[in-house]
Amino acid sequence: MTSAHVVGSDASFAREASVDELFAAFVDREAADVPLPGSSTAQRFAVLASLGRRDLSLARLAEGHLDAAAILHEVAGLQPGAGERWGVWAARPPQPVVRAGRSVAGWSLTGVKPYCSGARTCTHALVSAEADDGYRLFSVSLDHPGVVPVPGTWPAVGMADSDSLDVSFADVPAQPVGGPEAYLDRPGFLHGGVGVAACWLGGAHAVAAPLYERSAAGHLNDHAAAHLGAVDILLHAADTVMSQAGQDIDADPDDEHRQAKVRGLRTRALVEKVCTEVLGHVGRATGAGPLCHDERHARAVADLTVYIRQHHAEANLAELGRTIGQESQESQESQGGQGSKEAGR
Repeated sequence: MTSAHVVGSDASFAREASVDELFAAFVDREAADVPLPGSSTAQRFAVLASLGRRDLSLARLAEGHLDAAAILHEVAGLQPGAGERWGVWAARPPQPVVRAGRSVAGWSLTGVKPYCSGARTCTHALVSAEADDGYRLFSVSLDHPGVVPVPGTWPAVGMADSDSLDVSFADVPAQPVGGPEAYLDRPGFLHGGVGVAACWLGGAHAVAAPLYERSAAGHLNDHAAAHLGAVDILLHAADTVMSQAGQDIDADPDDEHRQAKVRGLRTRALVEKVCTEVLGHVGRATGAGPLCHDERHARAVADLTVYIRQHHAEANLAELGRTIGQESQESQESQGGQGSKEAGR
């Protein structure tokens, strides 16, 4: 990633403060300076990676706010207000379900939405819901009494500070953001997925830190040095691909060349693979010591292990394979049609 100044890099982000406090400070002081996708996107990814390197729960909350700002800008021409901390709550498992209803008074949401990062920290959220006319996205003010985080719905150790509880909605007023499927049917949805991978990559750098520190102190045997070499190759490759992805998005922000889906799937799959292998190499090189005696490292390992499961493993790889096959078929058909035209001249 770029070595230029990265938003959020000052000393005030020491871990003595709570993640909630760090998130609020980031939003109040620095979030507005982060470029939107399509404009200096590599810098945007570098910001997210830097936050992930510092604390993955902080990165998850910050990424949600920045993604919400991008969605509001792209779909509705809006931006978060002063003092507002936004999340994007758009998980769509078969159950539970949030449904949107419409009456003369407007839209409202009812149901339970899982995986709501910042459930007790955010002031507003973009919430996806099933409506009679399709799948929609809504903006919601979270101070309504019908919005209730469900205690005990995130018992996991990993990403515990991301505050990713289920949230119950009971006839909560909501404002539609775009029409049906507008949230999904835009290049920014695919660009945003790469931003999540930038957070993962920052987490991989954090996990690898003890190995680099031992090397700098001259405390590596040949076995550990080999693992460090492997880790360094992996991280360098992923950093390069992430930076290139940002540049490619800037070159075609509206996805006129229809490469955003393949780019997003490839980048996320590569970064997930790098994270998985870094976790393995570092653990085998350093043994149980850092996991048992280094709280920061143990938290980084637990957080990254959970966070990368937003990548759906072989299901996403299969989607990539099908997408590549479809593009190849369309390319061949296009070339065949062009050949027929030229033959008829």
